[in-house]
Amino acid sequence: MTSHRPYLLRALYEWIADNGMTPHLLVDATRPAVQVPSHAVKDGKIVLNVAARAVSHLEMGNDVIRFSARFGGVSHPVSVPVGAVLAIYARETGQGMALPEDVGMEEAGLEDEAGETATPPLTAVPNDPSDGGDDDGPQTPTPRRGGHLRIVK
Repeated sequence: MTSHRPYLLRALYEWIADNGMTPHLLVDATRPAVQVPSHAVKDGKIVLNVAARAVSHLEMGNDVIRFSARFGGVSHPVSVPVGAVLAIYARETGQGMALPEDVGMEEAGLEDEAGETATPPLTAVPNDPSDGGDDDGPQTPTPRRGGHLRIVK
């Protein structure tokens, strides 16, 4: 399957813009292929205002986000791989989403010798009070219950 990150980014961008707010991206500027003005990077990260009024030629593709923006009054081309985006949020409210690491099947070690994708192992969330286990010893995932919805006639 393809990564869900670009779809989440586009959806949240549209939601923020539709509500009249200013979408910002938090980007890890140390990642390979990130092209941003180095003078705007602080602690290896950069916050980019991607509002329609702040950028030109915005392209939010499945692999990379590209646009042109002004930094200190000077126009710069910006290119950010989708995997380098750490979060998208509205400047005015802070509402948005921190994106989890996007681990590919090969990176996760889930490909067998024949190159076929293996089923990932089940893992339990440690110390999750909802699983009914105690805090010491290994925990196993609880089986999922059926849906809680019912038909009302």
